[in-house]
Amino acid sequence: MNVMDWLLDSDPSIRWQVLRDLTDEPADQVEAERAEIATEGWGAQLLALQAPDGQWGGAAWNRGWSSTMHALWLLRLFGLDPASAPARHALGLVREHVTWQGCGPPECHANRFFAGETEPCINGQVAAAGSYFRQNVRGLIERLIGEQLEDGGWNCDTENGSTRSSFNTTICVLEALLEHERAGGEPDVRAARLRGENYLLERRLFRRRSTGEAIQKDRKSGGSWTRFAFPGWWHYDILRGLDYLRDAGVTPDDRVAEAVDLVASKRDAEGWWPLDVHYPGVMPVEIDADEGRPSRWLTLRALRVLRWYQSPSRPLRPARSSAPGVA
Repeated sequence: MNVMDWLLDSDPSIRWQVLRDLTDEPADQVEAERAEIATEGWGAQLLALQAPDGQWGGAAWNRGWSSTMHALWLLRLFGLDPASAPARHALGLVREHVTWQGCGPPECHANRFFAGETEPCINGQVAAAGSYFRQNVRGLIERLIGEQLEDGGWNCDTENGSTRSSFNTTICVLEALLEHERAGGEPDVRAARLRGENYLLERRLFRRRSTGEAIQKDRKSGGSWTRFAFPGWWHYDILRGLDYLRDAGVTPDDRVAEAVDLVASKRDAEGWWPLDVHYPGVMPVEIDADEGRPSRWLTLRALRVLRWYQSPSRPLRPARSSAPGVA
């Protein structure tokens, strides 16, 4: 099976993005495939897990990846149409009933879900989902813009005295600002987003600005940014950073060349990318391969990043010679 057939032999949430981003199918065909997310496969399964009180996993947020925030994060990446009846019903329940009771700082317990809590990495994920699903998150966006650090990024540890940004927090906030801008956000959103993009680009997506040294291990999680995961939740990696830049319409230049070359080097001889990392936690629905197995999500993201970047003047490395089998 070739890679494109393998990707299309999948869930609607992957198929419609392949049709849009890799095979350039007509818009009506893309939208017809996208509409199936609400009624088939992972999207339908996830929607069915929502409780009558609007929650997933019994909480606004938890550490086990099964909460309301994590479910909405997945539905956004699946591409569930915000205008669809199932999406409007689900978001209405969240908006009207879900609070931060028992999650995060006590002072936030009475907050409505889309008011968020205090950590910018969590608030970024809430605001990304809220903006995508056309909810009112302007207050949350204003808070995030006000928390932007001098170097252009964000960090959840500023309350502990940190003055340097975190790649993890920055990518969560950037995704939120991009979604809000697309939903009709104000000029200050774009200005903050461009400063945040420059934070990544100045560091070539994985190097220290001060020395140019490659960052081998994340200080908070201990993870490597050269090992790719899906879903990534709050974790940054190079592929996630590149896919954000592609999605934002950034024109690729030499600052992304090394990161793109690294992504290309991880492609195996069969043409797909294996899942490097599966973060611990209980997924509400299983949506990808086990570690070390070919990952449709990573392959989709990597192929569209390479398509965004590749030109005759920027050759990419060949695939590796060894390849795991397809389950």
